[in-house]
This record gives sequence, C-alpha cells and structure tokens, in this order.
Amino acid sequence: MSCVAGRMEWYKEPGSHSVPRSVLYILCLLLFPTVVMYPGLWSIGVQLHSLLTGSYVPGHHSVLLISSPNEQAAKDIGSRAIMERRMAASINILPRTSTMYYWKGEIQDSTEIMMLVKTKTSGIQKVIDYVRSVHPYENPEVLSLSVDHGSPTCMDWIDEAVLDD
Repeated sequence: MSCVAGRMEWYKEPGSHSVPRSVLYILCLLLFPTVVMYPGLWSIGVQLHSLLTGSYVPGHHSVLLISSPNEQAAKDIGSRAIMERRMAASINILPRTSTMYYWKGEIQDSTEIMMLVKTKTSGIQKVIDYVRSVHPYENPEVLSLSVDHGSPTCMDWIDEAVLDD
C-alpha cells in the first residue's frame, strides 16, 4: 500500500470493493434514465405542481420572436419542422413590419415578418438550432421571452401540444 493510500482509510486494494457491484449497477440503471429523461421529468413535475397548488411555475413556457425577410420564409420555417415536429404549440405570423438595425457598421432599413413561437422553455435551443440551419439570414434574430404568468388552460395546452425530448 502506498503512503498516500495508507492515509485514506476507505481506500481498498485494487480488485476489492466496499460496495457490491450489483448495487452500483442498480444505481446506474436508475440514475441514467433519470438524467436522460430530465426535461420530461421536469415537465411532469411542473404539471403536478400546478395541479396541486393551482399556480403557474414562472419560466416553464417561453415565446420566441423570430424575424424573417418575407411571409413565405416565415411559413417555411414555421411549418417545415417547428410545427411538424411539435417543437411549438403555435406560431403567429405577424404582418409586415418596418425594421431598422445596425449591420456591418451601417444603419439598415427594411421590412420583415415577425413570428411569435409559443413553446416550452426546455425546447428553446432545439428551435434555435433548427432556425439557424434553415433561415435565409446570415445571423437570424431569435429572441426568447420567458412567460411569468399565463392562463392555466393555455399553459396546459402548450404542455400537451409540445413534445418532450
């Protein structure tokens, strides 16, 4: 036994175990699915909390603002995967807006279409990754706004409509 190991009373020689392998195996079998299913478990926990207390858990849902150059691009982005893959409960495509912004050191002035995407906060990154992969802009604008309060029936509807990972 080395002098470092001699000072650690819990240390065992290689090959010996203080905890039976079967116990470690069972712990791993229980822990792995819990970690993998975390978003789904969180969603169930939030729904149980809301059911038992009658209150909403702030931040469980979000609204994403996504700008597009035209209505067809917005519909393509919205329907192609966001809605078909149930990453959002709904998408509102707002009429043409006038937009002013800085881009590459200059003030730009254009018209755009704004999308409001209602989803679970746990799925935001998935939506952002998809939008970046198909959006015609070099740097698509995707902003997330956390929902602090909302109609319980509307929030339940979002939970049912959006699939968990």
